[in-house]
Amino acid sequence: MLEALAAMEWADLLPFVAIGFAAQIVDGALGMAFGVISSTLLVSVMGVAPARASAAVHLVEMFTTGASGMSHILFRNVDWKLFARIAIPGVIGGSAGAWLLASLDASAARPLVMGYLAAVGLYLLWKAIRYPPRPTGRAARFAIPLGLVGGFLDASGGGGWGPVVTSNLLVQGADVRRTIGTVNSAEFLVTCAVSATFIATIGLEAFTLVTVGLLAGGLIAAPLGALAVRALPVRPLLLLVGGALTATSLFSLFRALA
Repeated sequence: MLEALAAMEWADLLPFVAIGFAAQIVDGALGMAFGVISSTLLVSVMGVAPARASAAVHLVEMFTTGASGMSHILFRNVDWKLFARIAIPGVIGGSAGAWLLASLDASAARPLVMGYLAAVGLYLLWKAIRYPPRPTGRAARFAIPLGLVGGFLDASGGGGWGPVVTSNLLVQGADVRRTIGTVNSAEFLVTCAVSATFIATIGLEAFTLVTVGLLAGGLIAAPLGALAVRALPVRPLLLLVGGALTATSLFSLFRALA
C-alpha cells in the first residue's frame, strides 16, 4: 500500500478529492448520503470496481463517523438502548454485505450495486416530497431487523446506512435529535466492521488512490458542514441529490446490462 501511494500521480487524486468534497458538503446539509453519493460517482463515473469503491468509502467514513459519533455522545444525543439494537445487527449485516460484495465478480456486482443506488435515489426523492418528517416521540419498533438490513445494504451497495436506518426510524415516530445522534454513533462501529472485512477479503491494496482522494476532499469540506446546514435548503437539495443519483445509476445500469 505504501509503495502504491509513493508511486501515484498526485494529479490523478483531483477527481476523487472533488467527489469527497461534494459528498461531504451534501452530507453536512442532510446528515446523510456521503456513502451513496461517493459510491455512485466512483462506480458510474470513475469506473471503480464496486468492492473497491465500497472499501474506500467505508474507510473514509471511519474518520467522519468517529468524529460525528463522539460529538453526539458528548452532547447526549445517543439513546443507548436503541444504539445496541441497531449497532450489533448493523455490524453483522455490514460484515456479511462486505464479504458478499468482495466475493462477487466486478462485472456481476456492478448492475446489482447500480440498481440499489438507483433505488436509494428514488427513496430520497420520495423523502423530499414528504419532507419534513413528523415524529411522534414514540419508541422505535423493528430496530433490530432495520439495523441488519441497513448494515448489509450499506456495505454491499457502498453506502446508504443513513437513508435506510435514520429515515425509517423517523417514519416510525422516533425523536429526531436522538435518532440522528444514535444512528450516526452506531455507524462508526458498522464502518469499522465493514472496513475490517474488506481488508480480510481483498487486502490493503484496495485502499490507495481512491481512499486518499476521498479523505482529502472530505476533510477539506468538513468545516463547511455547519455552513451547509444553514445555507442549503433541505427539500430542494434532497430533490437534486435523489434525481442525480437516480439518473446516474440508471444510466450506468443500462450500460452494464446492454
